[in-house]
Amino acid sequence: MLNKSLNFKTVLRRITSTQLRINMLSGVVTAVINTVALFVAVRIYLHFLGWETYGVWAILATVLTFVQLGDIGISQSVIKLVAEGYGRRDIEDVQRYVTTALTMLCTSGIVLLAIVLILRNTIVAAFKLNYEDAKLVSSLLPYISILSVYVLIVQSFNSILSGIGRMDIVNYIQSIGRVLSVIAATILLCSGLGVASLIIANAVSYLFIHIASFICIRRIVKIHFLRMRNLDMQRAKRILSFGGTVFSGSILSMFLGPFNKMMLSRYAGVSTVGVYELAFTASMAVRGLIETGLRPLMPAVSGLSAGMTDGIKNKISQINIRLLKLICIFGGSLYCVLAVFAPFLLKLLLRDRFTEALPGAFRIMLFASFLTLLGVPAYYIIMGLGKLRVFITATVISTIGNFVLVIAYYCLMGHISVYSVGICMVICFAASTAYLIYEVRH
Repeated sequence: MLNKSLNFKTVLRRITSTQLRINMLSGVVTAVINTVALFVAVRIYLHFLGWETYGVWAILATVLTFVQLGDIGISQSVIKLVAEGYGRRDIEDVQRYVTTALTMLCTSGIVLLAIVLILRNTIVAAFKLNYEDAKLVSSLLPYISILSVYVLIVQSFNSILSGIGRMDIVNYIQSIGRVLSVIAATILLCSGLGVASLIIANAVSYLFIHIASFICIRRIVKIHFLRMRNLDMQRAKRILSFGGTVFSGSILSMFLGPFNKMMLSRYAGVSTVGVYELAFTASMAVRGLIETGLRPLMPAVSGLSAGMTDGIKNKISQINIRLLKLICIFGGSLYCVLAVFAPFLLKLLLRDRFTEALPGAFRIMLFASFLTLLGVPAYYIIMGLGKLRVFITATVISTIGNFVLVIAYYCLMGHISVYSVGICMVICFAASTAYLIYEVRH
């Protein structure tokens, strides 16, 4: 039971504990590795595929996003509940949660796989592709769908590792997997396999992550993953109770990217999807360099929620203000440099695949991602305090607002572009961030 006299210094000690510092450092290091791998991968993919075929890959990747709905918050529940059991050294409890969660993920993943396969033609038609692109997407859709279900299982192993306090191992394994994916994709693209190369490369990456995570878990704690007598309905209810509320808000945000890609594909051409994908992914990678270091804020605040006093509330508000200042100073400087030198950097990266539409799109997406970055401290504080209503409302503002603005723009103007979609995102992200900051201060 947390003592109500817990003060600000205690909060800081929690945030800067040895393991948290290790996890934070690993997050920053791997964020840099992942960013470099991303830009190298994009350069290679565009060289072999071109913008239109890369856009086809971006459309296939939306299926990965859709099938993530099968997670239904289970991965986040596994982190919390495994951590509780492992903290008590109750390995039997950990095993029951792990087996129950894996069974639930397999079931939900298979259901979503069946839905995707049944609606395959409808999904392809929604993007309004030409005959050749539609035929390619339709032929590869079953494979990307099966891979998506496997990704759910792999993510659960990452959650187990995080739950036993080794998020640093998770970060490093994922970065190595990302690098392996780029290497495998390059070899396969050189052999002429086209877009299928990226699916195979991702499969290789996740297989490595799965095996490495399994080995690391077994070395740290001896648990049996698939002992069916460990299935427990009460634990299943706890998993769904914790993850379900967060999932109900997260499910909305997962549709933002696929919706924008579908609108661009239908009304601006499939090549614009590639521009959107690259600009948005690159801007979020930049955001991740800073956001990773803020993640320990949530468990620290969560630990304080049981003994909340006016004094502690004021201290938490001070933390938020300080972090906002740091983001504006250091993050703002990084974003400004990237915005100014965007044309040069993108030409250097893409060379003959560079398109004049990309720097403007990248700048807009940078601005949008910076606005979300400003809301990250408030977001982690809100989640730590358990104010899930605020989280859901902020998600509705950013996601539903984006849907409404993009559709309204098309209806009023009769056309759409990456720029107009980006402007809609900026407006909605600004409103969502302002709301989060307001709720923290009140």
